[in-house]
Amino acid sequence: MIKVTADSTCDLSPKILKDFDITLAPLHILVDGETFRDGVDITPADIFRYVDEKGKTCKTAAVNVYEYESLFEELSPVCDAVIHICISSGFSSCYQNALLAAQKFPNVYVVDSRNLSTGSGHIVYDAARMARDGFEPEVICRELQLSVPRVDASFVIDRLDYLHKGGRCSGLEAIGAKLLQVKPCIEVIEGKMRVGKKYRGSFERCLENYVKDRLADRENIDYSRVFITHPMCSAQTVAKVRESLRAFAAFDEIIETNAGCTVSSHCGPNTLGILFKRKIKKP
Repeated sequence: MIKVTADSTCDLSPKILKDFDITLAPLHILVDGETFRDGVDITPADIFRYVDEKGKTCKTAAVNVYEYESLFEELSPVCDAVIHICISSGFSSCYQNALLAAQKFPNVYVVDSRNLSTGSGHIVYDAARMARDGFEPEVICRELQLSVPRVDASFVIDRLDYLHKGGRCSGLEAIGAKLLQVKPCIEVIEGKMRVGKKYRGSFERCLENYVKDRLADRENIDYSRVFITHPMCSAQTVAKVRESLRAFAAFDEIIETNAGCTVSSHCGPNTLGILFKRKIKKP
């Protein structure tokens, strides 16, 4: 049996995690010095309450080497192989910590997803499907390395105050964006985040234009699967995004998932992304 594990930041749905028996390693969420485990004893709703109602600051911290060792020590003896997929090494020290922990276990493989949220989720999902289908661990890891650069991951952010509190944008930028109704698109490029196109108008209108822009290069889209991932967007907003997706592309699967505490603590409640794969790496 090949066991697939992942950092909690992969943001896959409880159903997918259960169906493929995927075990998560929770990152840490720091709330004014108090430590919580992502998805275990803190949720995005908790984070929004801490920030919006109590004015607290929430930050994230990596899974440490001891925690990875404990996970691998539990699974390694009872599995033929363990394949662990990490959040991008460009965002966190999780990958480096997991590599250090895996040195003690000859049947543990660690993969850098070079992504976050369901950008990583695509890699985790692919690994789980291949493991279920009986592929050897070396083959799975090789295929995952080919898939990593093809993932197209981005989000549109409605409010910049969470980025400001996390030190990722200035107070002037946050105020200006609010006044001008600017909604930036945050993209993952080469394993790191950057600001892409800046949309203006209502959140729903910005999302419609964002979906159209992301799917413009139709010949280079892998239509097998797309994730709609968000922390707590309204059902109406998600329905409109689904409608836009169907208007511009014909994905085999449209999977809605909730963003976990990492995305939520940095981006806030009204954040939504469509995450899919390209046929070849986008230039």
